[in-house]
Amino acid sequence: GVLPVGRGNDFCFAAGIPLDFKSACQTLAGGRVRVQDAGRISSEPDALSRYFGNGVGIGFDAVVSRVANRSRLSGFISYLVAALKTMYIYYKAPEMQIELSNEVIRQRSLMVSIMNGKRAGGGFLMAPQGDPGDGVFDLCIAKNINKMEILKLIPRFMQGTQAGHPAIQVRQDTCVVVRAQDGRLPVHLDGEVLAADVQELKIEILPARLKVITPD
Repeated sequence: GVLPVGRGNDFCFAAGIPLDFKSACQTLAGGRVRVQDAGRISSEPDALSRYFGNGVGIGFDAVVSRVANRSRLSGFISYLVAALKTMYIYYKAPEMQIELSNEVIRQRSLMVSIMNGKRAGGGFLMAPQGDPGDGVFDLCIAKNINKMEILKLIPRFMQGTQAGHPAIQVRQDTCVVVRAQDGRLPVHLDGEVLAADVQELKIEILPARLKVITPD
């Protein structure tokens, strides 16, 4: 059972759990059990291994999470302000190699978002068509763009219309390996900063592993 007491409550949003506390408590008392997927992330050479429910962010959105978590603000506004600040902190996209089941993408990528749910940061629809019970991740990859293009993209992520932008690539897969080709990568999972200097990551879907109480 999940109660919406986090900063963004994106896991609740994807699972259909009410975002007000009273209704969420009523859901716990009289809801139904839904089976949904989870994810596992491991990193090299640090041998980190963690599980997550909503999503992983590599690059720009990981820095946004770090800035938001240090903020005195709360809710979506903390992430929106953090995104604007991050434009001046993290704007030089590192070169990454993104290995999918049938494709390898090697390019300078500002951000790689690997979603089990739909939303991150309390209001950014990273995967508007995402379904935490469909057995696959929804990926949103942003190429190297300048600050002005980042600013223009922020409202599109809020509306979930970023897929039509030429700098955005969307994919679906069950396993993703991301390698830094220069430097190291900042990473968050479910809004919590995992590390700031990872060289290689493997992210795998774990189908039908979570039993979640959702509205009837």
